[in-house]
Amino acid sequence: MSISKQQYDSMVKKASPNSKSYMDIPKAFLIGGLICCIGQGIHDIYVRSLALDEKSAAVWTSVTLVLISAVLTGFGLYEKIAKHGGAGTLVPITGFANAVTSPALEFQAEGFVLGVGAKIFAIAGPVILYGTAASVVYGLIYYFFLR
Repeated sequence: MSISKQQYDSMVKKASPNSKSYMDIPKAFLIGGLICCIGQGIHDIYVRSLALDEKSAAVWTSVTLVLISAVLTGFGLYEKIAKHGGAGTLVPITGFANAVTSPALEFQAEGFVLGVGAKIFAIAGPVILYGTAASVVYGLIYYFFLR
């Protein structure tokens, strides 16, 4: 069966629901902002209650947010939040943790090596790859031109 590009485009338009950006954008902003506010609250607790310095508190805040995101993903709650929050749940570090945890849970039935081990970075792998490559390029530019 061969179809033209125009036929394919019309099929995609029929199958794809229209986005209500007037609602989606504010919800993404609010939920993403709420995640960041929770992170700031955790950071403040570490600094004020546990008397950690700023750098240590920042590290522990990141670790805590990743743990919370992984647990919420494990219980299927992160997807429900992401359904309403859209990109607001993808941008913070919690979105990265979800991107690593989801494939690990999905493919755990295939075993630790061929399932979890092979698929855990299926979504997050490109982010790691291009983030690392971009940091190398930036480092070279900085070293040769900006120092």
